[in-house]
Amino acid sequence: MNVHGSKYKCSECGRCSSNSYELTVHRRSHSGEKPFECTVCSKRFSQSGRLVRHSRIHSGDKLYKCFLCDKAFSESGNLNTHIRFHTGDKPYKCPLCIKSFTTSSDLQTHKRRVHSNRRPYDCRYCGKLFKSSGELKRHVRIHTGAKPYSCRHCSASFTFDVQLKSHLLKSHNEGTWFTCHICQKKFSRNNHLESHLLRHEGMKPYICSECLMGFYRAAELRTHVLIHSDIKRFCCASCGRHFAYKHNVVRHFARCSYEVGFEGV
Repeated sequence: MNVHGSKYKCSECGRCSSNSYELTVHRRSHSGEKPFECTVCSKRFSQSGRLVRHSRIHSGDKLYKCFLCDKAFSESGNLNTHIRFHTGDKPYKCPLCIKSFTTSSDLQTHKRRVHSNRRPYDCRYCGKLFKSSGELKRHVRIHTGAKPYSCRHCSASFTFDVQLKSHLLKSHNEGTWFTCHICQKKFSRNNHLESHLLRHEGMKPYICSECLMGFYRAAELRTHVLIHSDIKRFCCASCGRHFAYKHNVVRHFARCSYEVGFEGV
């Protein structure tokens, strides 16, 4: 810890805090750690105060109502953020690319995931690297089969919270659809709508530094850059052969495991 007078300095970004607790809370913005979990919906928070405010949602105390739809909120700040989804206002602009975001937390997440190359957290199952402990924790569920998000209307359970939200919307009509104003196509997630709108506009903001090929989504670029690399992250559990793409190792494993089993007969 670097101390300058009464200030505590973050080793990641240089931000100074007035005390060690404030610095600890700030560091979670880099690590993605969210130690405080809601006992009702399992949503997690980096600060206990945010969990307390969130808990009001479940108490039914929603004083701030949206004048554009029927939604209501327990805090005025949440209402203001919600209204931006109606207006399309995205005041938080990324200084490194053309993307902009509705909330500051979305911007910070974008910068950490897209523009940072630091990945200190590795998966003990497959070796894949991640930028935060939270991302690693979510990834490990793929290997363990854990499904901590359960539907309160039926017996369905899911690996990720976004899957539960999509299920609630599609199966139980709970939530809000995001609709394209050009073709009226509906999406269960706002980032999917944003990617869809880029296709209408013909914009490909994610550019490969090797071949200058453009892509609509960061995930598409991450998949593409593997063709320029010798890295093969996916390993066949049967024969040990490595592959650059997950779908290739899945297809290979189905054939490989069958052949190994047949030889053993």
